[in-house]
Amino acid sequence: MKLLAFRFLLIGALSVLAACAMNDKRAPSAGTSATPATAAPDLSAYHWDLTHARDAGGAAQTRWVPPTTRNGAPLRLSFADNRLSVSGLCNRLGASYAIQGDRLKISQVVGTMMACSEPGLMQYEQAFSQRLPQAASWHIDQGQDGPTLTLGFADGAQWTLAGTPTDQTRFGSAGQTIFLEVAAQRVACSHPLIPDTQCLQVREIQYDANGLKTGHGDWQAFYSDIEGYTHEPGVRNVLRIKRYERQQVPADASRYAYVLDMVVESAQEGR
Repeated sequence: MKLLAFRFLLIGALSVLAACAMNDKRAPSAGTSATPATAAPDLSAYHWDLTHARDAGGAAQTRWVPPTTRNGAPLRLSFADNRLSVSGLCNRLGASYAIQGDRLKISQVVGTMMACSEPGLMQYEQAFSQRLPQAASWHIDQGQDGPTLTLGFADGAQWTLAGTPTDQTRFGSAGQTIFLEVAAQRVACSHPLIPDTQCLQVREIQYDANGLKTGHGDWQAFYSDIEGYTHEPGVRNVLRIKRYERQQVPADASRYAYVLDMVVESAQEGR
């Protein structure tokens, strides 16, 4: 009996040791994380507007301040899905990028081939395209006025960029692309808080994979605003819209937020 009891105790002890060993393999050691931390979501959660450029000694490099941006828009870098896009200049620029810790690698920059009306902007755009792939590191600081991105270059220079939340960050959801046709004239609509309201009249348009129209919905009054869109009476438009479902819906507001992505069609119509 003593021998049998000893065998049971030995088997039980071995089972405990085996379980402990398996837990040691599965669980991270102290001071480590099971999932490596990465700041990539922070990088892609904002648009980054160039504000300052300094050389390795800290002196300002004013040559990297663009002479004139498109419609007064900031020189903006956006990171998403390993693609970097640059807006605000004459042409739209793009490149692929990869990060490893605080290291950054940007591929050769390519862009559209529009001619710039300002010779200085064309020269700046070319120099900017050659300079951007020389960025070697990145770091985000969270300040009271919002996040700041610092890009470090191989020669010790640094660019400082201010962060503006992307639409997905602002609304807390991924956007859905829809197409809305906006009639040339507004229509009278009923609003509980605003008497004598004039609403946009819209209908949803469907397209196939080849970009051909396949159908449309019924005309209806549109009680929401389309961010970035200004309606001109007498002009009919087809708009590509990003629709976001709000996480927090203000009182008397739609559960959706609509942001203009692109004007697809535009036509003047008689009143």
